[in-house]
Amino acid sequence: MKKVLTIAGSDCSGGAGIQADLKTMTAHRVYGMSVITALTAQNTTGVYGVHDAGAEFVGAQLDCVFKDIYPDAVKIGMVSNIETIEVIAEKLTAYEAKNIVIDPVMVSTSGCALMSPDAMGTLIERLLPLGDIITPNIPEAEKLCGFEIRSVDDMIKAAAVIGENIRGSVLIKGGHLTGNADDLLYNQGKLRWYKGERIITENTHGTGCTLSSAIASNLALGCDMEQSVANAKAYITGALSTGLDLGHGSGPLNHCFNL
Repeated sequence: MKKVLTIAGSDCSGGAGIQADLKTMTAHRVYGMSVITALTAQNTTGVYGVHDAGAEFVGAQLDCVFKDIYPDAVKIGMVSNIETIEVIAEKLTAYEAKNIVIDPVMVSTSGCALMSPDAMGTLIERLLPLGDIITPNIPEAEKLCGFEIRSVDDMIKAAAVIGENIRGSVLIKGGHLTGNADDLLYNQGKLRWYKGERIITENTHGTGCTLSSAIASNLALGCDMEQSVANAKAYITGALSTGLDLGHGSGPLNHCFNL
């Protein structure tokens, strides 16, 4: 069985973070493991508290995983502070981790900041260069490239700017633009568009976590990058389309729609 590690925050309501990642991995029939960077008190209506696990404890969790059950892929989500980012970068380098998928989570679906402002530079300098693929949405990509993204041409320009300093691919998710849900995969000047029909739903809690975990699962299963993204996009479309409606706010996806 292939093994996938998620390094992310916990969502007690089960729709995002570690919980969404593990559900996604199970749906892909890979063995999921988790290193928790923070506990969050949240539900479909918002984030009401964040408690960091602490960099030292994050490092201890990483040691336990890599020394015993070496992962075939790694997904990284919420990393809220400089110290935690530094430890993760050091450990992934030391253990020669492979198939690293980074979802640069900065703000929750409900609008709550999940990363300290001073951690952005460390994320860009230390962690993003380790990624085989990074998966920002439009607002996250704007923070990484430094300018507004209002069109598909802007997406291409942003991908090129972000891609200058990383060895892997950049997947800019176009769901925040109006009209469609087309995503752009960029690697060293090579472009591939993934066309997608916009699913009309307010229940999008955890979509970024789910997509990045699905990509990591597919990479672990041996798919190449382009096919992994295609498979992950098809999976998240299915998870959104089934009409699961839980909670009083932006509800979760149906991660087990295909089981």
